[in-house]
Amino acid sequence: MSLLTFREALRNALIEEMDRDPTVLLMGEEVAEYQGAYKVSQGLLEKYGPKRIIDTPITEAAFTGIAIGAAMAGLHPIVEWMTFNFGILALDQVINNAAKMRYMSGGQTSIPIVIRGPNGPAEFLGSQHSQNLASILTHIPGLKVICPATPYDAKGLLKTAIRDGNPVMFMESELMYQLQGEVPDKEYLIPFGKADIKRAGQDVTLLAYGRELHTALAAAEQLATQGIDAEVIDLRSLRPLDSETIFASVAKTNHLVIVDESWPIASLGSYIAHLVAHDCFDLLDAPIELVQMEDVPMPYNHALELAVLPSMDKIITAVQLSLSSTQQA
Repeated sequence: MSLLTFREALRNALIEEMDRDPTVLLMGEEVAEYQGAYKVSQGLLEKYGPKRIIDTPITEAAFTGIAIGAAMAGLHPIVEWMTFNFGILALDQVINNAAKMRYMSGGQTSIPIVIRGPNGPAEFLGSQHSQNLASILTHIPGLKVICPATPYDAKGLLKTAIRDGNPVMFMESELMYQLQGEVPDKEYLIPFGKADIKRAGQDVTLLAYGRELHTALAAAEQLATQGIDAEVIDLRSLRPLDSETIFASVAKTNHLVIVDESWPIASLGSYIAHLVAHDCFDLLDAPIELVQMEDVPMPYNHALELAVLPSMDKIITAVQLSLSSTQQA
């Protein structure tokens, strides 16, 4: 095992897959000469040259479309959006071309493309650069949506994404690139559609993904001091979704708190709440609680920014509300 940062784990995945398959290439803004806006691609231009590490103009729709065409022609492009906020400009290419081409061709055309980059709020970036777009992308049939929360998961899931053969939206948190964790030295893959129980517990299920997983884990540790044993599940794969692991945990704890960095209306968290309410209604001892972004654009002021986001205190309050509902009943 090696202790790697999140960005180093991603870089290792890129190197292993580019060494394995000469059709894999990386393209995007500042990925080559500048070595990546977040230094994920550091050293790759020197190693693979400008035909495989390709700097693009600031034209998300254009270079995303070029990559989709390259995938249709047999290459395996990885597109780095400097931020998923900029990727909004390319949603026509993603939704109407990448996501639908296999279906519209009757299965004759595959789109082996990975679109990756930072997603969600950071700090002091304002409304237009602090959006978690996972709920929007999980809405689209034909896309796979992955959101790792640890260096171990980042490497294993990115390697799986590159080999998948379908369009994969690989969403990283801007505030996690320096996060450290143990990563195996030997090659490994992590399958899509499989959540991971990051902390086992008996009293309540905390469900999270991406950066908010770490908020949920911190809340679980604080809850433990109050005698509350929380189970924390990391979704990792948002589409396909591992409903079986979620249902099994709810069957054990009878309480569910969902932590989602998206806005609350028509969100992934809301959809999961529907699934659990439909399939596990008789197992629930209290209403499902959602801890999400406040339904406002992200403020620039840092105090307001923190007030808008999910937090450890909000999660603890939701757990206490869920457990008190059972006691009152």
